[in-house]
Amino acid sequence: MATGYGELLRTRHAARLLSGTLIGRLPNATAALAAVLFVRAEGGSYALAGALSAVYGVGNAVGQPLLGRAVDRYGQPRVMLPAAVLSALGMVLFAVVGLEPLPVAYAAMLVAGFFTPPLEGGLRALWPDVLKRDDRVHAAYALDAVAQEVMFAVGPLMVTLLVAAWSEAGALLVINAIGVLGALSVVVSPPSRQWRSAPREAHWLGALRSPGLLVLLGSFLFIGIALGAIAVASVAYADEHGGGMVSSYLLSALGVGALIGGVAYGARQWPGASERRLQLLVAVLAVGYLPLILVPGVPAMTALALVAGVFLAPALACAFVVVDQHAPSGTVTEAFSWLVTTFVVGNAVGTAVAGPVIQESGITAGFAVPGAAGAVALVVLTAARRFLVPAVRPAGRVVADSAGGGTAGEAEAENDRNGAVEPGFSAGRQA
Repeated sequence: MATGYGELLRTRHAARLLSGTLIGRLPNATAALAAVLFVRAEGGSYALAGALSAVYGVGNAVGQPLLGRAVDRYGQPRVMLPAAVLSALGMVLFAVVGLEPLPVAYAAMLVAGFFTPPLEGGLRALWPDVLKRDDRVHAAYALDAVAQEVMFAVGPLMVTLLVAAWSEAGALLVINAIGVLGALSVVVSPPSRQWRSAPREAHWLGALRSPGLLVLLGSFLFIGIALGAIAVASVAYADEHGGGMVSSYLLSALGVGALIGGVAYGARQWPGASERRLQLLVAVLAVGYLPLILVPGVPAMTALALVAGVFLAPALACAFVVVDQHAPSGTVTEAFSWLVTTFVVGNAVGTAVAGPVIQESGITAGFAVPGAAGAVALVVLTAARRFLVPAVRPAGRVVADSAGGGTAGEAEAENDRNGAVEPGFSAGRQA
């Protein structure tokens, strides 16, 4: 049965958690643009701006799963808010010190990236306890994927407006202050304060000991590569087709396609196992990248970019469900954070690969990189499908009572009495 987004957002705490998470992630979504604008305003080169952004990205990729593991162990408020403050202070240091001394600038960016709070993983860990039903949780994952596209469209616009109204340094300060407020809004909410991870087995690999999760991460690494390559190829395409806003047209069309696909996907309940559906969605997503190698005129290319984006948000939403199902008990936030890290690394690799390919073989070859990466993503899922056996249990979590206590069994019993949980949907599963 279809679950309307309006009904979902009217659920107690749902709108607050989604909006707070999006606001809290603004610094991360705008870091690259804000850093480049600031470095250029300080007289630095594009190469230096790229290097500082890369340091931020490396710190972010390393920090997300580590902070996610800490959230699973110690709860959301004790990790998320301190991390958000430390990340913001890193950016404040960068804005105040500037480029001299340069080692301090690098250290500030590393701190800002490393301590970016894992709000994405935290939100996805909260959805089952807030929404109670599988159909609503799946719709929330789709809405989450759609909201990301909106954030990445609105964030850069906010930075541009702040720079115009104040300064590049001011934009860094304001965006990061807003980010802390967003994180604060999430962690003081009752669902965040009461959430407890399920008991976890002591294991140094944490979430990565799940073969199914490893397969998923391996596949989505290549989807990240595809997206990074499209960004570079779009700029090269614009250079040969009038420059100006052409690259923005293509990337915006990609985002609009993802919005359309995500809204449509989340508007109904899909039958069958999520693992099999994910394989189909990744297959269609990979096929959607292939026509980009035709590199027609701008209107047609924009239309092709829109089509290429349609299945991105549905694939992400389905991947969130699969992560939730395959994460070992007590590692759900860490597992979602690994997916974020995989995308960050994949984007960086795609950017690094597409540049030399375009330089040596032209724009057509550059747009062939996303198609090839999408094909490899599908091959990974297909070749290792035995590790993605449909799971019969959702991710581990325990809902505490209003006093901060409660057990998995008590929560499940209460949900059963209230009729709030559909068959197979437990409030606290074990590994």
